[in-house]
Amino acid sequence: MNDAVPAPTPTPAPRRARVRAPELIGKGGWINTGGKDLKLADFRGRTLILDFWTFCCINCLHVLDELRELEAKHRDTVVVIGVHSPKFVHEAEHQAVVDAVERYGVEHPVLDDPQLATWKQYAVRAWPTLVVIDPEGYVVAQHAGEGHVHAIERLVTELEAEHEAKGTLRRGDGPYVPPEPEPTTLRFPGKALRLPSGGFLVSDTTRHQLVELAEDGESVVRRIGSGARGFTDGGPDGAAFSEPQGLALLEDGTVVVADTVNHALRRFDPATGEVTTLAGTGRQWMQGAATSGPAREADLSSPWDVAWWQGRVWIAMAGVHQLWAYDPADGTVGVTAGTTNEGLVDGPGAEAWFAQPSGLAATPERLWLADSETSALRWVEPDGSVHTAVGTGLFDFGHRDGAADQALFQHPLGVTALPDGSVAVCDTYNHALRRFDPATGEVTTLATDLREPSDAVLAGEDIVVVESARHRLTRLRLPEEAVRVEAVAHRTQRQATEVAPGELELDVIFQAPPGQKLDLRYGPSTRLLVSATPPELLLDGEGAGTDLARTLRLNPAVERGVLHVSAMAASCDDDPSNAYPACHVHQQDWGVPVHLTPDGTHRLPLVLAGMDDRTP
Repeated sequence: MNDAVPAPTPTPAPRRARVRAPELIGKGGWINTGGKDLKLADFRGRTLILDFWTFCCINCLHVLDELRELEAKHRDTVVVIGVHSPKFVHEAEHQAVVDAVERYGVEHPVLDDPQLATWKQYAVRAWPTLVVIDPEGYVVAQHAGEGHVHAIERLVTELEAEHEAKGTLRRGDGPYVPPEPEPTTLRFPGKALRLPSGGFLVSDTTRHQLVELAEDGESVVRRIGSGARGFTDGGPDGAAFSEPQGLALLEDGTVVVADTVNHALRRFDPATGEVTTLAGTGRQWMQGAATSGPAREADLSSPWDVAWWQGRVWIAMAGVHQLWAYDPADGTVGVTAGTTNEGLVDGPGAEAWFAQPSGLAATPERLWLADSETSALRWVEPDGSVHTAVGTGLFDFGHRDGAADQALFQHPLGVTALPDGSVAVCDTYNHALRRFDPATGEVTTLATDLREPSDAVLAGEDIVVVESARHRLTRLRLPEEAVRVEAVAHRTQRQATEVAPGELELDVIFQAPPGQKLDLRYGPSTRLLVSATPPELLLDGEGAGTDLARTLRLNPAVERGVLHVSAMAASCDDDPSNAYPACHVHQQDWGVPVHLTPDGTHRLPLVLAGMDDRTP
């Protein structure tokens, strides 16, 4: 007989309320399902990952690439669903979403949600956002930004084991139905280059190739690259690219290729057909990595275009909102302008902000660039200073001609220097070719009814436009006078957060994923940067710091504006036996439209990473 006093029954840990995943709704319908409409019930027994994305967003494209390996590894237990949530007016067009799904090789179902209905149901605030739903239909995790797939993969593995033991896991094929291939010569071409022979070299982006065309812009001379996504040097049949974009002709007759998804610069020799690597490791640059050094040892991030200027190859590094340059003389690469913060700020190169620079054109006096996410045309002076010709910020866009300070573009991707000193702009989401004249400060429209023009090159008195979504080159005669169109102005239709004037508690929520801890070896492992448009919105709280919580003071005299928040956190695997733990960077930029009202909230929570919401 045991006379010991029995131990008290332990108090159970408080159980977190489980949240049922809202239904998936979107008036645009479903893509990649063979015409079938899907419901949440169709995924019961599978782990579901919702990817809230918009096809203009480079961070969203990074997440698509991050998800590929996870999708392949867990194909019988995990279903990824893209929820397309548009920023620009053009992105609300269903056919544009269909095109983007094919263009970027999305191999899972996509819900087209043009009115942001599902976005609102899941309280999403930023592109991209990933939401994980367990096999029983409960939300278990949500992450904003890129770089979270390693944590989600760990969670997916745990969910597989947990629900297999419970008998609630259902294995099998997913609902993805691939589209029928189209027999076009080019497929979503990105950029073009006029060759000394008179023909054209085109980046055939979706087919992962370069294509040389004859002078007519239609007849194929040869294809360079195997056509399979990869990162391999070699001859024209064995080399491999991954969604190549920009092209630049060097003085020795070779061509530099912005191999975008490989995060690399490649060299193509038209004389031999050989492809070699100039810069990049194949890994994406992340915060903390080197920003200069030997080119083959440097990580890059989605180089979108290249141009030869001032003895170097300038790189529109769309993935980190910067300009870099490659120096062929010493084989080095490094940052030339931009801070990695996303926005529109002019000034010295080291202080300037860009937003997905995607097109470059060099003249002896200036380097012109299309800054796509701010719908802006900008330029760099030889002294490195950055200036804006047209554009006001991340959320203002449209199709309006006139004085530069009133003119509007919509997500331009290409820019071309014209012989008279003016600049042609491929105004991609307006399906137009526009012209800016520095002498008069005026913007005019040269041509409309193009389909997602992404680049243009001169050919005598003509200009040859890459019509990306029509899969062709289109030759136009440069007119003496511009064609004017009716002015239309837009603003991103995101619901503003109602906040109270005065003190606002900003709280960026970050919890290291299971099995990881904050990396404190070299000091604080978090960073927070806050600014506002207009600047007068913030009376206090602007600037950089290491604390992810901050008290802002909002100006009651400013009724509406945008809070720009950039957060970063670093975590490492928490394994004492591992002397060299793997470390991971989590980062995200938010542009939060706010409306100041006395009844508004005094707290603004933003989720960088919140793991894990499962019930113990």
